[in-house]
Amino acid sequence: MPALKADAPPDSKLYRSISEVSDLVAVRPHVLRYWETQFSMLRPKKNRAGNRMYRPDEIKLLLRIKELLYERRFTIAGAKPPPARRAQGGGAAGRDRLRRGGAQARAARGEERAQDARRQVEILRLRLTCESSERPLLSVSPCWSGRSAAW
Repeated sequence: MPALKADAPPDSKLYRSISEVSDLVAVRPHVLRYWETQFSMLRPKKNRAGNRMYRPDEIKLLLRIKELLYERRFTIAGAKPPPARRAQGGGAAGRDRLRRGGAQARAARGEERAQDARRQVEILRLRLTCESSERPLLSVSPCWSGRSAAW
């Protein structure tokens, strides 16, 4: 892990303010606030005044995030824990559950795409039928008139 900028170790105090933590981690406070939005495991407590108060384990997590992003050059998405680790403990069983769920999700997305394509083809058929002045395919045929029609 990277060395701390300040002399005090990260767990010498129970809570630290965002300015103290930004000095320890050597990033600006707005970066810490942004990381809170990107990493769900980083949730500092807020005091009555609404100021963020970081615990020692959160400071260690911030140092790890900084190492991944700045020294090892990971992207934000790459620095996040893998989905298998986030979903119910991870491990091989978690990865297998994730694979099965992923295959089912892909199949459902494929079916949704197919239904969307069928709807678009039907809309095109209706438009072409209306434009060619033939009898429409449906008994009620909304012709495209360039403005929004109530279907």
